Amino acid sequence: MIPGRRPTHPTFRRSFLFALQGLRTAISQERNIKVMLVGGGITIVAGIIVGLDATRWAIIVLCCGAVIASELVNTSIETVVDLVSPEFHPLAGRAKDIAAASELVLCAAVGVVGIIVFATALFF
Repeated sequence: MIPGRRPTHPTFRRSFLFALQGLRTAISQERNIKVMLVGGGITIVAGIIVGLDATRWAIIVLCCGAVIASELVNTSIETVVDLVSPEFHPLAGRAKDIAAASELVLCAAVGVVGIIVFATALFF
């Protein structure tokens, strides 16, 4: 809420449209979101080729969603840090580095999960 504004909340529909607007903005302006979407698309194609079962599909969909959501959170943190600290500040840099590290950790974990899912689908 913006200070000085009426304390009303947007309708559910408007909130949903704001979220779609944010996703559209991130996809159009952020390179890493595009990379994550391409990676997710490749994973989906690979899953179709391998013939994953429902449980493995659920794992893949959750992992793809988690990575994209994490990248959106990372992007929003970096945007807010840039807003409040347009000039370089060590703490601003630290906040951005830690946000990026969280994305790195999640991607590494999802990579391991992907290897397990596809290896078991192919070899067991």
